[in-house]
Amino acid sequence: MTHPVDVHVGKRVRHRRWLTGMTQQQLAERVGIKFQQIQKYETGANRISASRLWDIADALEVPVSFFFEGIEEAHDAHDEAKMIPADLMGDKEALDLVRSYYAIPENQRRRLFELARVLSDVA
Repeated sequence: MTHPVDVHVGKRVRHRRWLTGMTQQQLAERVGIKFQQIQKYETGANRISASRLWDIADALEVPVSFFFEGIEEAHDAHDEAKMIPADLMGDKEALDLVRSYYAIPENQRRRLFELARVLSDVA
């Protein structure tokens, strides 16, 4: 049985890996393990040891604390974030959208953001 913390940390690994455009194979090579192990970490099937999490954080250029961000909200039934699907950032389409959004020049990105905000208020 997977532990919710292991699942959360695994999702954050996948989230960061996707945002950087790194494959499981590339991350595994940087950490010195097989890509199948990265798969198991990302699903929460295997726990990540502290030293391995340190290596993964280094490879993904984030602090170790990144992997625990949002964990309180993920388990708070009264949090407004519950309206968003729990695995939104694990969704390839959502991550591609975020990556594309940040590839847009800042002034155009701000205008697109305001348009999205207006459209979501109408819905």
